[in-house]
Amino acid sequence: MTRTSTQVFGLLATRKIQLGLSMVESLVVVAIGGLLVGLAAPSFSALIHAQRGSALASGLFTSLQLTRIAAITRNDRVVMCKSADGSACNTTGGWQQGWIVFHDRNNNAALDPGETVIERQQALSSGWGLTGNGPVSNYVSYGSTGYSKLISGAFQAGTFTLCPVTGAISEARQIIINSAGRARIQKAVATACN
Repeated sequence: MTRTSTQVFGLLATRKIQLGLSMVESLVVVAIGGLLVGLAAPSFSALIHAQRGSALASGLFTSLQLTRIAAITRNDRVVMCKSADGSACNTTGGWQQGWIVFHDRNNNAALDPGETVIERQQALSSGWGLTGNGPVSNYVSYGSTGYSKLISGAFQAGTFTLCPVTGAISEARQIIINSAGRARIQKAVATACN
C-alpha cells in the first residue's frame, strides 16, 4: 500500500509532534555543561600562565639577539642592561623592571650622554620575576665579533631565570648565554626559582 504525500502530511498534521527539550532535560544539559567548564577552567588558566611565561622568555631572548646583531653590525660594543626608567642602567633589583639596549661607545656598561638607545623594554607584567646570575646580574655586553664580554674583557656567560612570583604551579624558563655569546631558552623546574 502506497501513500501519497498528501496522506503522509495529513497523518503528521493529526499527530502532535514535540520539538525541543523539557525543562528537566534542559537543566541536566546545563548542569553537565557547568561541570565540564568547572573542570576545564583551572587547566586552561595554567595553560595561559605557561604561555605568558614562554612569551616573556622569548622577549628577553629577542632582545639578546638584537644586542648581539647590533654589535656585529655597528662593529662596536652594544650593551643590554636592566633599567626601570629606560634612561639609565640599574645595579639593583631584577631584570623584571625592564631593560635597555644601547651602543656603548666608551665600554663602561652604562648609558652616557650621546650614546644611542636601540631598544627600550618596559617592565614585565606583575606576577613574574627575572633574575640573572653573577655574570649577567646587571648587564650583557657584546663586542664587534658577536662574543659576550664583561667590561674587563673576560668572556661573559650566564643564566637568566624567569619565574612566577605568585608560587603558581608553572614551569620556569631559563635563558642561557654560552661563552661564545649565543643564547638559548630552556624549560626549568620551579625549584630553579628558589
